[in-house]
Amino acid sequence: MSKSRQGGSYEGKRGHGKGFKRCPVELGEELEVEITDLSQKGEGIARNQGFVIYVADAKPGDHVRVKITRITNMAATAQVVK
Repeated sequence: MSKSRQGGSYEGKRGHGKGFKRCPVELGEELEVEITDLSQKGEGIARNQGFVIYVADAKPGDHVRVKITRITNMAATAQVVK
């Protein structure tokens, strides 16, 4: 029986990067992030070790504490902790 890996392969998809890497964030984790970009949906974008985190109600230039609410292979979503 094989064990499933936690996290995701945010590098190594379709032959890019160096192969499987463990996701640098965990569900429920709180971290301080700097919002650097805005997504097409209007969410703030932060990065943790190159891994994309979408943050609702945040804009570029914000430095916020967030809680990770969802993780996929390619990105995470988070909400601002008040």
